[in-house]
Amino acid sequence: MPPAHIALAALVAAVWGVNFVVIEIGLDHFPPLLFSALRFLAAALPAVFFVGRPKVAWKWIVGVGLVLGVAKFGLLFTGMDQGSPAGLSSLILQVQAVFTALFAFVALGERPGPVRVVGMAVALGGIAVAAVDEGTSGPLLGFLLCIAAAACWGVSNVMTRKASPPDALNFMVWVSVVPILPLLGLSLLVEGVDRDMAALRSLDWTGAGVVVYVAWITTIFGFGAWGYLMRHHPASSVAPFSLLVPVFGMSSAALFLDEPVSPLRWCAAALLVGGVALTSLPARPTGGQASPQAASEPVAAGRPS
Repeated sequence: MPPAHIALAALVAAVWGVNFVVIEIGLDHFPPLLFSALRFLAAALPAVFFVGRPKVAWKWIVGVGLVLGVAKFGLLFTGMDQGSPAGLSSLILQVQAVFTALFAFVALGERPGPVRVVGMAVALGGIAVAAVDEGTSGPLLGFLLCIAAAACWGVSNVMTRKASPPDALNFMVWVSVVPILPLLGLSLLVEGVDRDMAALRSLDWTGAGVVVYVAWITTIFGFGAWGYLMRHHPASSVAPFSLLVPVFGMSSAALFLDEPVSPLRWCAAALLVGGVALTSLPARPTGGQASPQAASEPVAAGRPS
């Protein structure tokens, strides 16, 4: 990769890492499900009128929209609202690589090699260490909701792989249309009309700014730039930059939110990032040559929040 593309990949990782701090700030202004709905509303409009028609079947757009948009982000925002710290949340979500590999084995018959199996075991060890740390120092419910969000992300990764969208930005914009009404409905049902209306009536520049960041900077710019890099370079060259996301997430949370990082959490981070790195390695070719599918197959690291 040329230096400019390396810098762009690192910038996207930084944008995605800082996103967790922005979400934490946004949760002071909005209930979590309403906040998630506003994220997708701002990401979809007006972009949906400029990206062209969907380039994959509607079943994939609706399916990924429900699993990724409603389930994954609904659980993540709710988990953070329940007390999962921004830095830890950015780390926990990386276990999606393990879930992706497991679900790909079940649904697609993609058998992980020995190195990936070791990577999954190491990553799960990191999650266990993080669970011990969070169980003694923070709310366990938020932690478990973030784990569930990572599992939903793994399902959506497999669905996206099956859909094979030729244009990542087009796909993400259309996917963003799907969760808006379900999330709004869930917010009205769970969070209540009064709470939602109070949040909207008290909307200020900070609240508007966090919605713009999570929608336009994280989604439109982030996915657009990531898709550009994936079109110009092998997935195995681009995807490892996603491992920088928890580094930026934990660092920015410590810097801007004064979140403490305990020795156990550093240990969990080392195990989880190392395990995800092993899990994300491209499959070793058999018979001396890689098949076209293996050469183009996206690695398990996926695209962070």
